[in-house]
Parts: sequence; C-alpha cells; structure tokens
Amino acid sequence: MEQALHWAVLWDWVEVAVRWVHVITAIAWIGSSFYFIALDLGLHRDRNLASGADGEEWQVHGGGFYHIQKYLVAPASMPDHLVWFKWESYATWLSGFAMLILVYYLGAELYLVDPTVADLAIWQAVAISLGSLAFGWIAYDTICKTRFGDDNTRLMILLYILLVAMSWGYTQVFSGRAALLHLGAFTATIMSANVFFTIMPNQRIVVADLKAGRKPDPKYGKIAKQRSTHNNYLTLPVLFLMLSNHYPLVFASQYNWLIAALVFLMGVTIRHYFNTTHARQGNPTWTWAATAILFLIIAWLSTVPRPEDAAARADLSGEALRYASAEGFDQVSDIVMGRCSMCHAAEPVWEGMHWPPKGVVLETPEQIATEARRIYLQSGLSHAMPPGNLSYMEPQERAAIVRWFTQAAEKG
Repeated sequence: MEQALHWAVLWDWVEVAVRWVHVITAIAWIGSSFYFIALDLGLHRDRNLASGADGEEWQVHGGGFYHIQKYLVAPASMPDHLVWFKWESYATWLSGFAMLILVYYLGAELYLVDPTVADLAIWQAVAISLGSLAFGWIAYDTICKTRFGDDNTRLMILLYILLVAMSWGYTQVFSGRAALLHLGAFTATIMSANVFFTIMPNQRIVVADLKAGRKPDPKYGKIAKQRSTHNNYLTLPVLFLMLSNHYPLVFASQYNWLIAALVFLMGVTIRHYFNTTHARQGNPTWTWAATAILFLIIAWLSTVPRPEDAAARADLSGEALRYASAEGFDQVSDIVMGRCSMCHAAEPVWEGMHWPPKGVVLETPEQIATEARRIYLQSGLSHAMPPGNLSYMEPQERAAIVRWFTQAAEKG
C-alpha cells in the first residue's frame, strides 16, 4: 500500500512537471508569434531606407531603444548567426502530446471514454485520437497545396468548416472533456506542423539561396506567410479549448461542439482587432461587440437543458430541497453517495486513487449540502461528473440534483 502511494505521488508530480513545461513553452511560442505578427504589421514601409530594408520600426523596452529592420531579400552581407524561432513550437507540441498520453491515454477510462457516448475499447479510443490528429494535418496541408488554397479567404472558410465538423465528430466518440481537448490538440497539431513541415523548410531554402548568391523564389515566403497567418488566428481558440477541461459548463453541456465552433469565431474577431490596429488601418471597435455577443451566446448555450433532462425534471416536480433535513434531500444524498463517493471519500475505493479529487469528500449529508454548488455545476447543470459517467448516473438523478439546488437557491 505504501509503495503504491509513493508511486501515485511520483506519477502526480510527473504530470505537474510535464504540464508546467507545456505552459512555459506555450507562453514562449505564443509570445514570439504575437510579437512578430504585430511587428510585421506595424513596420513603416513608406521610408526610403539606405540599407534597402523593406521597413523599419523603433521600439522601447526595458530601458533601451531598439531599431528593427526587415529585409525581404537579404542585407548586403548575410550574417553568420541567425536566431531561429522553432523550438518554442516543437516543445509546446511535444509536451502537449505527453500530457495527452499521461492524462487521456493512460487515464482513458476516466477521461477519454464515455460509454454513454460511444462504447469504445481503450485501444479503439486511442487509435481514433491518434488517427484524427494525423488526418487533420494531412487534410489541411493537402487543401493548402491545391489551387483552392490560393485564395486565403476561401481557404480560411473551408478550414473553419473542417474544424466545426471535427468539433461535432469528437463529441460523438469521446467524453465532453476529451472532445474539446482533442479539438484543441487537432488545431495545435496543424499549427506546429505548419512550423515544422512548411515554414522552417521554406526559410532554410531562402537562406541557402541567399548565402549561395541566388535570388530566392518569392513563393516560399508567400507560403510561409500564409501558414503563419493561419497560426495567428488559431492561437486564441486553442488556448480556450486547452483550458476548457477545467470548466464543465463548457465541455459537458449539450451543445459543447457548437460552443467550440463559436470560440473559433471569437478568435477571429479578437485577432482582427489587434491585427488591424497594429497595421494602423483603423480601430475596429465593432469586434468588441461581436466578441461579447458570441460570448453571451456561448454562456446561454451552456445552460440549455438536454431534452431528456427536461423530461426528467418534469417528472420530479416538488421533490428536492437544499438541506439534509429538507424534503427530498434524502434522494439527492443517496444519488451522490451512490454515484460519487467511491472517489470523493476520505479513503477512495477506486483503484489507483489515493485521495479525493480536489479534496472534495461526499460521504455524509452535511458534506453534500456544503458542496451543493459544485454538485449542481458538475453533475446537474453539466454532465462533467462522474467522469465518463462510469457510475452511470441517470438523467432523472441529475434532474433531482438540479431541482434541489434551483429551488433552494430561489428560496435563499
């Protein structure tokens, strides 16, 4: 027992370390990406520079001044040392994939597979996960290389349709938590593969031509610019989707796939505002209103009840109140103890679990009443708990929890 506990602690710290690396590298990648997009858009190109540069910008930071120039071809003499911004992207994807393995593949029974969605064997779910990531890059890259991809607006619309389709598709095979996380991984894989398979190789070709005294083909820069722009607009939705697993109202609601689709639109409106202002092409404040409206729609969608839940609530009218002494609480207490307390116990009986998740213990009526809001959000309003619905909580039971909490709140 003691050895198993030590292993559990070690394993938890491995997850902490990998997650920390993932966050650090993501900050570095996103930071450099946003900076260079803003820099490129903000360059002054209306000046006849003696150096032959395409544009320049003066910036101040950290007590010093920076004079930055961008060359479309090359300076008079190519420097021996160039700083390549690539490992931020690679390390972000590698650490993210490691997290996918640690949490969703090795913990597939809890987080990846939901038998009420699709009764998959663990190996089947993992195979679908890996296959979908590979499919995303192959499909996207193939479309970009066709004549259809020559029109960037048309290409972005098709990419959005693909993302919405994948959003819906993931919710048909995985748990809500895993579905949105995989949509984020699907998108992030495209972004990182853009850097590894397209942007960096094209830049190497250009640099090699310049060092050899050849004039580079401008198509390589054009392709790299297109992929970089796509990454720019996809970054914020990926961040939202990666954080969504902490918020059951996002991932465990009936319309989680539609919420994800609207999040991609919010990413466009937000980035459009910053890209436009950085390029000194106006101040499109309409994007603020558009983003706010989209967010309010998302919040509303997260509370729309499932049809089966609404029917169940109608059958339970007048049956649930808030506290253990109130009428109907015995039923809610029995539901929570029967469906949740195997994990949420001082000494969990679930194999491999040595302490209650997030320190929440649900073994007595008093503890259940104390955690009313969490129970309502996680198991009533959303279907986040039990994870993967492993204890098969019924819609009528979730409805009882909703009725108990909402009536108590109205009287409070």
